[in-house]
Amino acid sequence: MKSYTEYMYFNTPKRRMLVRITDKIREMVKKSGIKEGFCLVSAMHITAGIIVNDDEPGLHQDIWEWLEKLAPYKEDYNHHKTGEDNGDAHLKRILVHHQVVLPVTDGDLDLGPWEQIFYAEFDGQRNKRVVVKIIGE
Repeated sequence: MKSYTEYMYFNTPKRRMLVRITDKIREMVKKSGIKEGFCLVSAMHITAGIIVNDDEPGLHQDIWEWLEKLAPYKEDYNHHKTGEDNGDAHLKRILVHHQVVLPVTDGDLDLGPWEQIFYAEFDGQRNKRVVVKIIGE
């Protein structure tokens, strides 16, 4: 079995953003030389996540509205007593998860027809990274 690891770096211009990363992940899979296996994409920060879904602006808006209903920004989170102001970002990350595992088949990501990979930033405007680890034969 072989493995390949690469990192992606982000510093989003907005505090909250979805960044489509499918093409970059696909390039990494090809660079790895792995034909059959799995690709792990994991946000390495506690206020960011990884989402696989459709790249459709209406859905993106729905995602943000849904997350804001479940984990709204508010000033009275207990976490804010530490001097932080991003309690909602931590909760949003829990809702979307921090990583995904994707199949690699015949040397390419094996995604559904509408599936795209997104880096989900909930507390941006500072340096963060994502690890991509591809394992297989």
